[in-house]
Amino acid sequence: MANTYSQIFYHVVFAVRNRESLIVKDIKDDLYKYITGIVTNQKQKLFIINGMPDHVHLLLNCKPNVNLSDLIREIKEHSTKFINSKKILRGKFYWQEGFGAFTVSKKDVSAVLNYIKFQEDHHTKTTFREEYLTFLKEHEIDFKAEYLFDFDLQ
Repeated sequence: MANTYSQIFYHVVFAVRNRESLIVKDIKDDLYKYITGIVTNQKQKLFIINGMPDHVHLLLNCKPNVNLSDLIREIKEHSTKFINSKKILRGKFYWQEGFGAFTVSKKDVSAVLNYIKFQEDHHTKTTFREEYLTFLKEHEIDFKAEYLFDFDLQ
């Protein structure tokens, strides 16, 4: 796109189906590298990926012609196949439907990077439910509780 300049940052969050703690130590690094490859192959930039055993956070810089829903669907679909092909888990791995995407201004990128980097520390003080609801409220996103992640399984 000639003469098109943009900087579109997204903080994306999505969870393992039923909020199961399946992103275990044995697959975490390989999973994150695999997701990085998917984003790179789609010609987008992944600044950081991190999370907890039941969910992940990504900070993406996307071009204006990217359809974010398609990108996340691609990430989830291919990473699911990747994890299941490893046969490390006793059952099948699946991501939960949906995701949260929150725009980030350039001046806030550093803070979001640190937030994602220190997920383990953050979650010693707050649950994923509290974290996710805070994001929705801070970004003034209307939501229906029945369509949120399966928080009742905590």
